[in-house]
Amino acid sequence: MAHHRVEVLVQGPWSLATSRAFWEGFTPSALPQREGEALRSAFLVEGEWRRASVSVTQRGATAVLELAGAGDLDLAAAQVCRFLSLDVDGRAWPDVGARDPVIAEAQAALPGLRPCGFFSPYEAAAWSVLSQRVRMSQAAAVKAALVRDHGGVFPAPAVLRSLDLDLPGRKPEYLRAVADAALDGLLDAVTLRSMKPAAAVLAVQQVKGLGPFAAELVVLRGANEPDAVPHNETRLTDEVSERYGRPLAEVSEAWRPFRTWAAVHLRVLRERRIGGAMAAAGR
Repeated sequence: MAHHRVEVLVQGPWSLATSRAFWEGFTPSALPQREGEALRSAFLVEGEWRRASVSVTQRGATAVLELAGAGDLDLAAAQVCRFLSLDVDGRAWPDVGARDPVIAEAQAALPGLRPCGFFSPYEAAAWSVLSQRVRMSQAAAVKAALVRDHGGVFPAPAVLRSLDLDLPGRKPEYLRAVADAALDGLLDAVTLRSMKPAAAVLAVQQVKGLGPFAAELVVLRGANEPDAVPHNETRLTDEVSERYGRPLAEVSEAWRPFRTWAAVHLRVLRERRIGGAMAAAGR
C-alpha cells in the first residue's frame, strides 16, 4: 500500500473544525469544536473504484492530506479536495454576506464552513435510491450495512450491480442502473462539474430511477458544485420564505457564485434550530 502527503493552500475562509462538524451531521455531540483533530475517512477513488483512506488536518490556510491506498493517490487527493470543497476559490465568499445580511448571519454562526459532499456522484446517486420513500434512518441502516460488509467503504459499482439486495419496489433495478451509469462514466464528478449545473442535472436524470430531486443531489452534493440553486428542497424554500418573504430564485441571485454554499448554510442553521427546539420540547 502506497502513502502520499499533499499540502493544499485553501483560498478563502476555511475551518476544518466547522467543516468536520458538518461532516458529522451537526449532532449535538459534534458541536463543540475540537481544534487540531483530523478528519479521517475511507472512500472509493472514482474511476478506479479502489479503496483509499485520508487524514485531513489544518495548518493555517493549508490543508494537509495524508493518503494511503493501492491506487492513484493524486487522483484520490483531488477527489478529497472536491468532496470537502477545498478546490473552490472562496475569497469572494465574504462578499455574499456583505450583500445579504441573512447570509452574513449564517457565515458568522458557521465560521469557515465549506460544504462537505458525498465521496462521489455515484454514492450520492445510490443514496438517493436507497432513501426514496423510506425514513432516513432506514436508508442509513441499509447503507451502513453495505459499507460494513465491504471493508468500510460503499461497494464499487461492479460489486453493487452483482448484489442480490432485498429491497422494496424497483430499488434493486435502480441501483443496478446507477452502477451501470457509474461504470459508463455518466456520473463522473469532473465531467459534471465542467457542465452548467442545469445541464448536469438534466444529464443525471437520464439514469433510470433518478428524478429531479435525486439529480440535484448528485450534482450539488455528489459533484459538490458550488454555485447552483436547489429547486426541489422544500425545507430550503420554507427557510427562504420565512427569512426573506421572497422567492428562492429571486433571493439567490445575490448569492452568486456561491449559491450552493449559501443554501447549505441556511439548511444547516434551520436543522440546528429545529433540532434544538425539538430537544427542548423533550422529543
